[in-house]
Amino acid sequence: MVFSRLDIANLLLRLPALLWALSFHEFCHGYVAYMLGDDTASKQGRLTLNPLRHLDPFGTITLLVLGFGWAKPVQISSRRFKKPRRDIALVSLAGAAGNFLSALVVAIICGIVVRLFPSSVFFILGRSMSSLGMVIINLMMLNVGLGIFNLIPIPPLDGSRVLSTFLPVSALRGYYFLERWGILVILILSYMGIIGRIMNPLFGMALEFLTWIILFIGLGGIM
Repeated sequence: MVFSRLDIANLLLRLPALLWALSFHEFCHGYVAYMLGDDTASKQGRLTLNPLRHLDPFGTITLLVLGFGWAKPVQISSRRFKKPRRDIALVSLAGAAGNFLSALVVAIICGIVVRLFPSSVFFILGRSMSSLGMVIINLMMLNVGLGIFNLIPIPPLDGSRVLSTFLPVSALRGYYFLERWGILVILILSYMGIIGRIMNPLFGMALEFLTWIILFIGLGGIM
């Protein structure tokens, strides 16, 4: 595939958002596990925002190009949790929660900037969007996209860990049998457009909400 200069520029503008979204996602997994009594991630050096500790080459490429992807999973030891099923669910939700929180914080900061400098709204959301505006938009979009994608209940995504806490023990073996084929299933569903049909409505609503936050804080709710 031959990339034009515009394609390369767009990829570079996505890069800061990608590095943050993946690194903070995995950091949140490890940190919540640590707070719940499991120091596995800490011992493996995963309680860091250093992207080199977290990036999965293939998952990074798909996130950069396709808008969804994954990092190297943070390992946990459920035997160290006081309430393993509950705590596994909390650890699993932590990554997506971190992404949604990141997107919300960016929106709030943008709203404050617009409040102080009203004309900046055109450089953040308008047609004359600057490179900095593109980085900001990518921070919100990639964090939202990564958070929603990882909540899909297909192993090995985080949503499958959450769903597993509600399944009877008799069903878990068959459910986790899917994990070895999970990435292939995800790619097939993506090719068929099913992943898009799941994500797009939620993605659109999330971005509308973040845009509303920016405008509400920055322009007093003027739409």
